[in-house]
Amino acid sequence: MSCINIYLNFNGTCEAAFNFYKSVFGGEFPYLGRFSEMPPQEGYTPNPEDADKIMHVSLPIGPNTVLMGSDTGGEWCGKFVQGTNFSISYSADNEADSHRIFHGLAEGGQITMPLAPTFWSPLFGMCTDKFGINWMVSFGKL
Repeated sequence: MSCINIYLNFNGTCEAAFNFYKSVFGGEFPYLGRFSEMPPQEGYTPNPEDADKIMHVSLPIGPNTVLMGSDTGGEWCGKFVQGTNFSISYSADNEADSHRIFHGLAEGGQITMPLAPTFWSPLFGMCTDKFGINWMVSFGKL
């Protein structure tokens, strides 16, 4: 089933924020990964200053809702603006749907990360739509 969740970005306070949300909502983190745990990628070297920052964390809030987040790091740090530090994350039912939704949202907007396989998902991409809303589109396990 397709679903939409909110993805929050932080400037070094993601772990503290998500521990707070966990204390409020309860539950456990099915995944909490740091930038230092990322596998090597061609053309990308993590900044040592970002090693302990959160690369991705998720906290289930209900049966169909997951609060997700990360710290900004590296080249993304300069783009952080508190108050607009979120994206809407759309998880598609299938590969064709992820392509259709991603390219539909990106039309007239800007692709910030092309839809492609990643180490965490068979397909993942990011874009900002023509109205300035940030989107993450994925297919498969995040």
